[in-house]
Amino acid sequence: MHVRRYCPAATGSCSAPPRPPYRARQPDPPTGFPDTLTPLERRTAPSLPRARGSIRAEHQMTDDTNDPYLWLEDVTGDEQLGWVRAHNDRTVDEYTRTEAFETLQSRIREVLDTDARIPYARRRGEYLYNYWRDARHVRGLWRRTTMEQYLRDAPDWDVLVDLDAVAEAEGENWVWSGAQVLRPDQSRALIGLSRGGADATVIREFDVESRKFVDGPDSFTVPEAKTDIGWIDADTVYVGTDFGDGSLTDSGYPRLAKRWRRGTPLSAAETVYEGDKSDVAVSAWYDRTPGFERSFVERAIDFYTSHRFELRPDGELVRIEAPDDAKVSVYRDHLLIRTRSPWLGHPAGTLLAANYPEFLAGSREMTVLFAPDAHTSLEQYAWTRNHLLVVALRDVQTEVRMLTPGADGWTDRPLEDVPAATSTSVIDVDPLESDEFFLNSSGFTVPATLLSGTVGSPLESIKQAPAFFDAENVTVTQYFATSDDGTQVPYFVVGRNTSSPAPTLLYGYGGFENSMVPAYSGGVGLAWLERGYTYVIANIRGGGEYGPQWHTQALKENRPRVFEDFAAVARDLVARGITTADRLGIQGGSNGGLLMGVMLTRYPELFGTIVCQVPLLDMKRYHLLLAGASWMAEYGDPDDPDEWAFLREYSPYQNTDPDAAYPPILITTSTRDDRVHPGHARKMVARLEEQGHEVWYYENIEGGHGGAADNAQAAFKAALTFTFLERMLSR
Repeated sequence: MHVRRYCPAATGSCSAPPRPPYRARQPDPPTGFPDTLTPLERRTAPSLPRARGSIRAEHQMTDDTNDPYLWLEDVTGDEQLGWVRAHNDRTVDEYTRTEAFETLQSRIREVLDTDARIPYARRRGEYLYNYWRDARHVRGLWRRTTMEQYLRDAPDWDVLVDLDAVAEAEGENWVWSGAQVLRPDQSRALIGLSRGGADATVIREFDVESRKFVDGPDSFTVPEAKTDIGWIDADTVYVGTDFGDGSLTDSGYPRLAKRWRRGTPLSAAETVYEGDKSDVAVSAWYDRTPGFERSFVERAIDFYTSHRFELRPDGELVRIEAPDDAKVSVYRDHLLIRTRSPWLGHPAGTLLAANYPEFLAGSREMTVLFAPDAHTSLEQYAWTRNHLLVVALRDVQTEVRMLTPGADGWTDRPLEDVPAATSTSVIDVDPLESDEFFLNSSGFTVPATLLSGTVGSPLESIKQAPAFFDAENVTVTQYFATSDDGTQVPYFVVGRNTSSPAPTLLYGYGGFENSMVPAYSGGVGLAWLERGYTYVIANIRGGGEYGPQWHTQALKENRPRVFEDFAAVARDLVARGITTADRLGIQGGSNGGLLMGVMLTRYPELFGTIVCQVPLLDMKRYHLLLAGASWMAEYGDPDDPDEWAFLREYSPYQNTDPDAAYPPILITTSTRDDRVHPGHARKMVARLEEQGHEVWYYENIEGGHGGAADNAQAAFKAALTFTFLERMLSR
């Protein structure tokens, strides 16, 4: 379900209503607070366990591969799941049958379940909505309260949906996937429920007043699919979903945007826009800002380029002629354009403002709201009713400013009272109602603080997360490593004993313009830092730490820069005496799992062990599996001989070497991951085993791309990971 959000804080871009441009999900779930914010933004992916690209064993051989393990791409076949269970049993028996594991798992579970966590909420008018999971509510509660109650230590929550009760009554393993409340009366909601944590969802209409799901032919109910849906009014929605043959793109996302009226079947919904099969996705949405009500359509051509239109009441489509690769949003009569490449003399990473009606009429008069420099990039922006909050990164550390449009232009001033030595992000705004906003601040050793503010008034700390580990004498230091081409690559070192070699965990991602900023992690703290070990975050290219160019330098044929940056950080850690190669472990997931696979096959001598999670590893077939086709703008097209020429140079699955000395590796994935196909992980394990390398494997049968469907599964997987790392780096 694609739920409208005003501010996707973790993705590094924040847009005004109607909502950020439609994007297919990137391989990796953004860091931040994805399980505690309501509503969640969910980009969906193919719904069937055996989706496009999955095949049975009897069809192993194709024109472009002699892959002997292609049969493992059949996600739910009996033979394949037998293979999975056998590997799971081996790993579980080896690493989890100890008292130390049980203790660690229990402590991590306590962090995930504790009532002392901050109940992050979305304010919609008079109500604040929150989704909450704990030990008593494994699947979770969707609930709401008032601001007066929310400010109390123990708010009185009005529970709207008890998902555990719903799942038990319906015999389904439902996982919450977001909710969208109808404004302004908030009497109805569109709720997404996922089976086992997959991206694909069932959309169900919910009556907030009666606390019941709305059934019958008059309800807005959409079967399990990759669905993009949003309210127009109480009796109308825009919807993109699987309407049958030809309705999806090659990436498995909606190709058609339709207007669906209550009381009519979904099949009778009226098409308002139709994209090409080669597009990533098409979506439509409605901006209900009073006095500025408009409909919009977006055609996402690839992951980074789109055509946007205003959809007029008479059906006319008016193109918004901003650069195809820019991030564009409209709020009232303000058009914001954040460039990804130079435009009209402005460098990539600039935030520009224009008068929207005048822009449509041909004017290109712009106001520069943010200009990047060598050390500073735009991370996030979000409207309140009358102001624009802007979050920038200066050498990967945040600064927050308040910009205000007026008759004489824009004013710009820093936001006062933001905590020092933390990373700060905008958690929520409600520009339809007020100038209120929520900020979240945390650091590697500083638990999260939730701040509330109204423009013109001081910030107020309203919620404080507890400390989950002993951070005494834990220091945080930023260093810069020199990559192969001379680029200075920043990284953070966190630990107690960083002046002498210690077991060290280095984490990296390096893709999709995602910035890795400092943040508090109770799990990392109690499982790693408390033991005197060192934790490192690498801000390598491919991310967004220094704006779009930090990302675009590592696209397609330039992907090796990501790997060179990460290897440079590893070497720098050893050169500074922070660790040694045999005591250096690395970890990454999804796109970061691809990074781990390349580190294994290209730089094995630099590391003592590797944890590779929900990875892309077979770059010859990634575009044929689930959502993979949507990422060709990032990696390249394997069917293009010129692009396969550079992909095959690093694709881990094609570059394993039976004669190489590889460090031991743990590869994990999820059967229900319908974004990055579990076949990547399965096939890599089979090949490494065939070649005699030490490889361990765990596949969670549930959990989707996040790897866990509930806190118990998340705690188990985290404890397994840290137990594996400690054993490998201590032997």
